[in-house]
Amino acid sequence: MPLGLRSRFVRFGALVVLLASLGAFAPGFAGAQSAPADSVPALAPPRGLVYADVPGDAGLAVELSWTLSPDDSVGTGLVTGYFLERSTAPGGPWTVVDSVVARTASYTDQSIRRDTPYFYRVGVFGPRGSVLAGAAAGPAIGRSSWFHSSRASVLAFLLLFFLLVLYYMYMAQLGRKPFVRRLAGIDAIEEAIGRATEMGRPVLYVPGVQDIDEIQTVAGLVILESVARMTARYDTPLRVPVAYPIPFTIAQEMVRSGHAHAGRPDAYDPDCVQFVSPEQFAYVAAITGIMMREKPAAHIFMGSFYGESLMLAETGFANGAIQVAGTANVHQLPFFVVACDYTLIGEEIFAASAYLSGEARLVGGLKGADMLKLVIVAVVLIGCALETFGIHGLTTWMQTQ
Repeated sequence: MPLGLRSRFVRFGALVVLLASLGAFAPGFAGAQSAPADSVPALAPPRGLVYADVPGDAGLAVELSWTLSPDDSVGTGLVTGYFLERSTAPGGPWTVVDSVVARTASYTDQSIRRDTPYFYRVGVFGPRGSVLAGAAAGPAIGRSSWFHSSRASVLAFLLLFFLLVLYYMYMAQLGRKPFVRRLAGIDAIEEAIGRATEMGRPVLYVPGVQDIDEIQTVAGLVILESVARMTARYDTPLRVPVAYPIPFTIAQEMVRSGHAHAGRPDAYDPDCVQFVSPEQFAYVAAITGIMMREKPAAHIFMGSFYGESLMLAETGFANGAIQVAGTANVHQLPFFVVACDYTLIGEEIFAASAYLSGEARLVGGLKGADMLKLVIVAVVLIGCALETFGIHGLTTWMQTQ
């Protein structure tokens, strides 16, 4: 036999002897692979699964708790976690709801239906496999409560808001109207009407493109009455194109009321309010046609606007008219800000309707909302201070499900 081949056989024999010795003297290394599976003891199951309806909720949660497995102790690594199964009958079929990590003895099932009985069982799993508890618990039924205790803070702020609104409404009805800061856009409305009067050209008022179910349309129609009062006082023609039938009727009444408050009911022209079309771009085409034919000196856009906002504002800018716009649609504000002379941003349109109309309910709602905002800011600052000093009572009370 060649010398090189003989040396290889010698090394192979030595390796076989080494492996055999490891198997003989280190059974934990080699013998664990050949040990029968039933020689490994199973995990001890958890015990004492109990259930309870979560109080103060809508009946959509059940609280579960159990006693940990005796094998679930720190440092052993025998238990990886626990799993929960659920069924609508004591005998199944069972569905796995969720699992939790080791050393956890409770779980809240928030995926149930109200007033439906459920049965639960808990099991443990780890490197040795999984074991279920011997008995199921149930029936667990989630029932709705009359009072959602975790939302007490919401109720408190809601009651405070209504009290503030009622208080300021009462004060306004007594003639002691609360202070409302005047906006530059409100002053600009009278300036625009005055400019149109000097030039002998009409005023164009657009109350948005939405129906009466949009709150911005309501605010725009309220502002229209004040605009009609000014135009009647200055004897300035007014044009009001409207997109829907109900706002059309209300706009007629607002313009008539404005003329009556100005002491000039005979100057009211029923044709100044025009019903156009609920179709978005047909409505826009009609308005731009009025801009190009009649050349209004002032354009006032108050209400809800969408993609047509830029077309209206750009056409008015090209005609050289002074333009005042207001909307709560944030995505349209940049177009009005760029192309108009004055813009009421967001809730300023509602403040303008309250300021110009002087209606006690509108003023009370506006002032009540402003005061509640101040209260919320104060509560946030107090909560931050309490959290800094480790006092968590206010934060816990403010948390809601």
